[in-house]
Amino acid sequence: MLEITNVHKTFFPGSANERVALDGVTLTLAEGDFVSIIGSNGAGKSTLLNTVSGRLRPDQGTVRIDGTDVTKMHEHQRAKLIGRVFQDPLAGTAPNLTIEENLSLAYLRGKGRGLGRALNQQRRDFFVEQLRSLELGLENRLTHKVGLLSGGQRQALSLLMAGFTHPKVMLLDEHTAALDPERAALVTDLTHSIVEEGGLTTLMVTHNMEQALRVGNRLIMMHEGKIVWEADNATKKTLTVHDLLAQFAKIKGATLSDKAFLG
Repeated sequence: MLEITNVHKTFFPGSANERVALDGVTLTLAEGDFVSIIGSNGAGKSTLLNTVSGRLRPDQGTVRIDGTDVTKMHEHQRAKLIGRVFQDPLAGTAPNLTIEENLSLAYLRGKGRGLGRALNQQRRDFFVEQLRSLELGLENRLTHKVGLLSGGQRQALSLLMAGFTHPKVMLLDEHTAALDPERAALVTDLTHSIVEEGGLTTLMVTHNMEQALRVGNRLIMMHEGKIVWEADNATKKTLTVHDLLAQFAKIKGATLSDKAFLG
C-alpha cells in the first residue's frame, strides 16, 4: 500500500548548516498496517511524513501509494490519497467555519470544492452519525464554529475528518502531544478505533512511548535519518517503555532517561 524506497533528504546542502534529515530510508506498509515511529528530536520522523504527504520532495528515492508513484506529485495532488492530523489542534480545522462546514470540506477532499452541494440533509445525517461515534456531543453542535471547541475536541474532529473518507494512507504527526493527559488518552482511543474500524494504513510519529506500544501493529525507531530498529506485532506486544529506552541507549551509545527521550 505504501512503499518508501531509498529516500534521501538533505536540508541546506553545501552550506555550513547542511543537515541530513533522511539517509536512505526504506519502509513498506501493507494495507491496514499501523506503524508507530519513535526517535529523538531531529531523527527525521516528521521529515519522513512530510515526504510521504508531498510537502517535501526527496532528493533521491521514491514514494508509492497503492502502486502509484507519487514522488513528484505536489501535496494537493495527493490530497485524495492521504489523511493527516498534525500536532497543533488549530492546524487541521478552520476555526471560523462551523463543524458541518469543516466536515463538508474534508468530505470533498481531492474533489471539487463548494459547500452548497455538500450541506444537504443526507450529508448532515451522515455527519451526525460520524460525530456520535466520538461520544463528545458534537453531533448536537453542527452549526457551532470550530473555534469554540476545546483542543481535545478539535483534535478528535480533525482525526474524524482525516479518516472518514477512507484515505489510502493516514499520517499522524504527534497528534496528541499538545493535549493534556486525559484528552490525549481520549484521542489515542479514538485513533485506535478509527484506524482499526476503517482498516486504514497508518504512519504515526510520537514521542510518547506508551502510546507507541499501545496502538498499531509495528514499531520503528529512527536515529540520524535512518531506521535503526524495528519491532513486528509479536515483538511489540512483549515490549515495555524501559525496553525501548534501553534499545535507544544501545543504538545511540548513551544512557537516557524517559524525559531525555521525550525531549
